[in-house]
Amino acid sequence: MTTGKVWFITGASRGLGRAFAEAALSAGDRVIAVARNIDPLDDLAASYPQTLVRFPLDVADRAAVFDGARQAFDAFGRLDVVVNNAGGMLYGMVEEATEEQIRAHLDVNFFGAVWVSQAFLPYLRAQGGGRILQVTSMGSAGGMATVGFYGAGKVALDSLSEALAMEVDRHGIKVTIVEMGGYATDLFTTGMTLTEPLPHYGDLRTELEEMWGEESGPDPSTAAPVILELAALPDPPRRLIVGSRSFDQVRELDRTRAGLYQEWEHLSRMAPG
Repeated sequence: MTTGKVWFITGASRGLGRAFAEAALSAGDRVIAVARNIDPLDDLAASYPQTLVRFPLDVADRAAVFDGARQAFDAFGRLDVVVNNAGGMLYGMVEEATEEQIRAHLDVNFFGAVWVSQAFLPYLRAQGGGRILQVTSMGSAGGMATVGFYGAGKVALDSLSEALAMEVDRHGIKVTIVEMGGYATDLFTTGMTLTEPLPHYGDLRTELEEMWGEESGPDPSTAAPVILELAALPDPPRRLIVGSRSFDQVRELDRTRAGLYQEWEHLSRMAPG
């Protein structure tokens, strides 16, 4: 009988979610994998018929998430690690995005993680503890043109998760903000919604595309061992950057921001608050 951890992973049919599910199953753990479309998980289901449970779930649907939490808990009788990974990309300038696009994006990237957290907390608390891994982005360290709404959703989840971690720690529930670097997922292909470009931003858009180039980043499977080790730590960190290059980039962003604060310290100190 398997005695490893029980994982619940959203957005598990592709990219990082799929990599995390595969790694957990390979380690002998049990996994409840959910996504809007679970057909891509057919091969994993065939390979792990006893330890993988999958069902379709749209995390933007709060009622469905609460129903899914009960279904997930009933599958194996407990839950150890909840991974809020589901998300998409809204690509375009702030002015270009429609209300419908913005709300749909945040319904998944932010509110979806909120609903999952709310739905699973009673089960984790009742069993005496558990882990919640909130997948954000190293990009939440600062905004970037064309991906502003993606960053906004991640920053919101980042801040909310800090509060959540304080609220649930005494119940044995540990929350870690997992700041993912750039990996070769389909976030910028099938997971992307495009705005209608405005001509005023043509030059900037071209500059950014040239700057970023076509490098897709490392395979998501290379990040999975970090997530498994993180989940095994008895006292996990509140936040963790996943990716060596991303670690350096975030550290440089922090230094730049600290320098800006120091440069304008005299103006800040003119107010007593």
